[in-house]
Amino acid sequence: MSTLPIAGTRQVRRAAVALVRADGRAFAAVLALNAAAALLGLAGPWLLGRIIDRVARATTAEVDRLGLLLLCCAVAQILLSRQARYLAHRFGERSAAKVREQLLDRVLALPAATAERAGTGDLTARGTADATAVGETLRDAAPELLVAGAQVVFILGAILVVSPLLGGCGLLAVLGTALGSRWYLRRSRPAYLADRAATAGLAETLSATANGARTVDALGLGERRLAAGREAVTTAHLARMRTLYLRLRYFAAINLSYTLPAVLVLPLGAVLVAHHAVTLGAAVSTALYLQRVTDPLDTIVILLEGLQSSTAAYARVEGLAPAPVPAQTRAEDPAGEHGPADDRIRVTGVRYAYPDGPDVLHGLDLDLTPGERLAVVGPSGSGKTTLGRLLAGVDRPRSGSVTVGGVPLADLAPERLRRQVVLVTQEHHVFLGTLRDNLRIAAPGADDAALTAALDSVGWQHDLPDGLDTELGPTAVHLDGARSQQLALARVILADPHTLVLDEATALLDPATARHTERALAAALAGRTVIAIAHRLHTAHDADRVAVLAQGRLTALGSHEDLLAAGGPYAALWHTWRTA
Repeated sequence: MSTLPIAGTRQVRRAAVALVRADGRAFAAVLALNAAAALLGLAGPWLLGRIIDRVARATTAEVDRLGLLLLCCAVAQILLSRQARYLAHRFGERSAAKVREQLLDRVLALPAATAERAGTGDLTARGTADATAVGETLRDAAPELLVAGAQVVFILGAILVVSPLLGGCGLLAVLGTALGSRWYLRRSRPAYLADRAATAGLAETLSATANGARTVDALGLGERRLAAGREAVTTAHLARMRTLYLRLRYFAAINLSYTLPAVLVLPLGAVLVAHHAVTLGAAVSTALYLQRVTDPLDTIVILLEGLQSSTAAYARVEGLAPAPVPAQTRAEDPAGEHGPADDRIRVTGVRYAYPDGPDVLHGLDLDLTPGERLAVVGPSGSGKTTLGRLLAGVDRPRSGSVTVGGVPLADLAPERLRRQVVLVTQEHHVFLGTLRDNLRIAAPGADDAALTAALDSVGWQHDLPDGLDTELGPTAVHLDGARSQQLALARVILADPHTLVLDEATALLDPATARHTERALAAALAGRTVIAIAHRLHTAHDADRVAVLAQGRLTALGSHEDLLAAGGPYAALWHTWRTA
């Protein structure tokens, strides 16, 4: 189940209005052209009725003039409709681009822990299917819905002008459509939200199974993953069937609501013509208008159905919008405009537990001096990685505090947090593009000399065919795990954070290269605080201080030499590692 928020109806409405206002002239032009085309469309039935009423007594020339006028109105309507659709597509594509850009900015601004809990399936669905649905709605549905509504009003007005007696049949069509739409709209939004969520859940399940295929095969988890996949498919199927059931009921009611008036107007018109209450031309015009009103009503029905799906999609896209910060809260922001007062990190009474689990850290206290190199060691399951995530501001402690310059790390805005602390793990990503593009992610303004120096600092072998211009990726030059780690560490040097947290950041390198890289990294980041989660104890040997964890508690703290001299857990770990 996704942990990402869903926007409410009012928030979606405000966002849609803001998006339309941003390109208001184009939207107004689309409406104006469509409205003009709709008005011209009213001329056909009226002119045809005039021809019928005058055919017995009018001259051939007069009938020809009316026919020519009918043809001109039809041609003008086609041209105006074409231009309106062209402008609507341009407006929709610009709006869709804005939606995607906003979504990308919001995803990148998400706290790392939030993005991890959400999973790739939900984020991918919001960035692809949901964003596309919003763009298509803004391009097609919004203008056409407004124009169709105007057409219904115009046609009903024309019917009442031509024959008030027969106009009541047209009102029956509108009344039936309104009642059916009210029933549908009350039930469709939650159904479509559930449908979108189920689709995202299915994508997440399939993605997790595909990405972990080797693990699934190695551990014999195939049946479990198949069962999870079947459950996700069933959930998505049931959610989709619910929306299909609502659509079928809705369409059946709507078809009856505007088919019945069109059928009634024929015998009623015949009676009124026989009693000379209306002319034959007026009856024919009314019948044609009632037949024509079904087109915009059909449009409204179809668009309302699609609008519920796209509104649910927009609610998911807009759910990533940052919540507005009250002025009072901004005024009391402890970080202020200039960030933390200094780079001193303090861990005070920290307890942490993963969801639905027991505490894995128990009342930790740690004070880091700016510029020092701290190694965190301990057996597996002692809480080293959890402490690293807290020190990087990825997670928030259950109780206690982790502060930098007196400001809680987890309270810093993502951009400021990334300038303050960088967490580097063994999980690295090589982006599509050149080696230069991959490095400049960390420092957009860096020149080639700075990029090369950063690569040299991590022991990079300059053997790629085109140097910094080498294209990287699955279909170009593929970097193995070790070189991907070196690339990630070079990015860290270019980013030049105040504090660096290394958690198995050199695990894929051989021991000699790893030690050389860590020392080069320390030299390149001289004066910065470096916290290394030490799985290889030569890291602890090179550190200023060593923090020893056991079962989520800090059991020892001091230099490598002091801890060896004191004996205890660290000395035991060291001797075990040396003799292994």
